[in-house]
Amino acid sequence: MSIRGRRFAVGILVACTMTACTTVPESSNEPTAELEVVSWWTSGSEQRALRVLLDAYKASHADVTVTSGAVAGGAGSNAQIVLAQRLLDGDPPDTWQTFPGGALRAFVDRNQVADVSELYASGLATAIPDTIREGLTVDGKQYGVPTSSHRGNVLFFNKAMLAKAGVSEPGADYTTATFADDLAKLDESGVTPLCLGAKDPFTTTALFENTLLSVIGDDGWRRISEDRFDWNSESVDEALRRFGQILDDADPEAAGLTWDAATKKLADGECAFESMNDSAFGELINAGAVEGKTFGQVPFPGTDGMYIAVVDTFVQARQSPNGRNAHDFLAVLGSPATQLAFSEAKGSVPIRTDVDVSSLTPYQQSAAESLRSDIVLWSIAHGEAVSPQFQQGFYDAVASYVRSRDPEAFRSTLVEAMRRQPPAK
Repeated sequence: MSIRGRRFAVGILVACTMTACTTVPESSNEPTAELEVVSWWTSGSEQRALRVLLDAYKASHADVTVTSGAVAGGAGSNAQIVLAQRLLDGDPPDTWQTFPGGALRAFVDRNQVADVSELYASGLATAIPDTIREGLTVDGKQYGVPTSSHRGNVLFFNKAMLAKAGVSEPGADYTTATFADDLAKLDESGVTPLCLGAKDPFTTTALFENTLLSVIGDDGWRRISEDRFDWNSESVDEALRRFGQILDDADPEAAGLTWDAATKKLADGECAFESMNDSAFGELINAGAVEGKTFGQVPFPGTDGMYIAVVDTFVQARQSPNGRNAHDFLAVLGSPATQLAFSEAKGSVPIRTDVDVSSLTPYQQSAAESLRSDIVLWSIAHGEAVSPQFQQGFYDAVASYVRSRDPEAFRSTLVEAMRRQPPAK
């Protein structure tokens, strides 16, 4: 999604906050025969995972016609534009995909999503890690149900490409310095060091997010979410310096690749590394790669013991003629069986800690353990840790640095975004 397009979506959201959007009647609890589900899942692994959700719902609601309004664009970039315009027009889908934290709160503040706290009363509330539940809660009420969790700070690697360049496979103690040396060694050997799907801007922004976390740690991350972080600090300069070095070793074709196309290049042995949330895990498997044989993964260097949570969540429109069906759909998403089946297809892990994950792959089991025991942090790139206005500014600032390699350009862009933020509630 272009920066202009993202600004358009944020602009519509702000307009709906400042002025009255077109309204439709309150959701009805009466039985109906339709349900519209809007998501951004269109890659191979994503479509399989979405089908798991829809089939699970249809298993107990065979009389309901389900319309899947999936909109292509990594991390919901294009879907957000479509959704924003529909909300402005008073034509919301019955349920749609979003993220917890800042992204969810924006919908709650505009009174566009329904309170679904009832769904948490039967055990869901206690089965979800505290950080995740808090991100779904506004003023003591829950407003969305998560499908599963992806880990954002993951570094994937192609084992054959590393071996070709004489680079040792990363282990648990993989450092940022070793990563930098390995990228240089790969480049010198003629192997493309890093795959990147920069046509989807979230990939580049998430790469900086991981690099920034490796420098400032979880304490700095919390200061960002609390608007107490010093963006003029030397640590930001260091993160930008490292980020620039990594970009220098990225695939020269990155600008024309979506995230899933870049991941396929990793699977096919056309690059050595990829920094991506573990949506890439499901896509690698979908492309025929084999965990532990053709590819591996480690936490992004410098972020071990921390888990950036990217939690796909569905909300129920507050105003919808098919409110009962949307409510039932969310109930299905929260069930242990659906969470496990969805994770098997998506490469993610169940949010519920009471789900037995022993049937999942070794990587997924390790990711589930990290979610349950490591420090869980929200993603800036996916709008969970910050407001939509700040998220937009973060994207703009990263794009500005990519073009200029000027830390001051990054800072000035971000400062302007911080100035635009609404007062904290």
